[in-house]
Amino acid sequence: MSHYREMRRALGRRLGGDSLIYLEGGKPVPRNFDVEYVFRQSSDFLYLTGVEEPGCHLVLDPKTRRETLFVPRVDSHHRVWEGHVPSPAQAREIFGVDRVMYADELKKFLGRRKVAPKARLRDALDELRACKTDGELALMRRASEVSGAAHRAVMAAARPGMKEYELQAVFEAECLKAGLKHLAYPSIVAAGVNGAVLHYRHNTATLRDGELLLIDAGAEHKGYAADITRTYPANGKFTPRQRDVYQIVLETQKACIEAARVGVVSADLHVRSMRLIAEGLKSLGLLRGETDGLVEGGAVRMFYPHGLTHMLGLDVHDVTGGKKRAMPNPTKVPVRFVAKLEPGFVITMEPGVYFIEALIKDAALRRKHKTSVDFAKAESFLDFGGVRIEDDIVIQADGPAQNLTDVPKEIAAVEAACAR
Repeated sequence: MSHYREMRRALGRRLGGDSLIYLEGGKPVPRNFDVEYVFRQSSDFLYLTGVEEPGCHLVLDPKTRRETLFVPRVDSHHRVWEGHVPSPAQAREIFGVDRVMYADELKKFLGRRKVAPKARLRDALDELRACKTDGELALMRRASEVSGAAHRAVMAAARPGMKEYELQAVFEAECLKAGLKHLAYPSIVAAGVNGAVLHYRHNTATLRDGELLLIDAGAEHKGYAADITRTYPANGKFTPRQRDVYQIVLETQKACIEAARVGVVSADLHVRSMRLIAEGLKSLGLLRGETDGLVEGGAVRMFYPHGLTHMLGLDVHDVTGGKKRAMPNPTKVPVRFVAKLEPGFVITMEPGVYFIEALIKDAALRRKHKTSVDFAKAESFLDFGGVRIEDDIVIQADGPAQNLTDVPKEIAAVEAACAR
């Protein structure tokens, strides 16, 4: 547990002073009547303790460096139904804290002691969580390793005629078999036109011959997430049209991964991806005009309406580094994630191209982009769905980023993995 102790010490150094640092863990959430959702600990509490049980609290004293974990007091009735719960002495040994007390002793323990303001605590945690330690990266590698194996299992299993939920079951079973009980987010398993729904959730359609399957899914290990997307043909062979669109997305992703270095601004990477996709769509006759105008005017967003990247860690859209890292967007393009990349940042790389009826048939957008978009040609792709390719990368102190994701994405490799 030295990994978590160092996190706590770092937080104490960051906040300092005479105020106690208090953090409440997660509580069970009712699903209906007397059934609860499967518990997942709050990310900040996991970051500092590794404790995955509900109803706990943490108090740190930066001045004395004393750490106190508070755990629920349980009775024999609870043990009958829920099984063994560690005693304070056992919890102290398991979680590596100085002292463990019962949660019903917390109020008296705190008394009138001053507690660090929540806003200061929030900013300090956002700042510390941005750069991943070696211990955190080891957990993320495990999440990525298991998630990658699960993606490869789906690629081998997918056949025309299968239901999306059958393929979801393949992915999630592989994660469970490896001991990863939690998904990082609900699995997106989108056949055909459903691939054009960015956060598709139904997973009930039938995969048909000649269609693409887009699967965006990842497990988490001790709270740390993997976030991986692959798109491939149901029958194992790309059609020429599918190959053309897929290659645009793949080359965009590879170029942006190569460009992701220390000091590069994430918003600039996003603009780079927009330019590359605009050029690719121009080559297919879907866009026309100067590339800068297509990017800054928003025409390319008709086919690529989301960001290239986001932080990844204990949250699938992880914290972005606190106030000290906040910076203005240096580009002319609206983008949510703006940060100068640092060693230890883990980010996704996920360009995509989609043919979304709600955008292509929107009257206002058709008027705005009538000279930039060949809408007749775009409508001919409405049966296509979309392509997204997503890897998770670690920014290195020197040189190119390290890719945590091991799932085929080159066309020949994809077709080999999907061989029927």
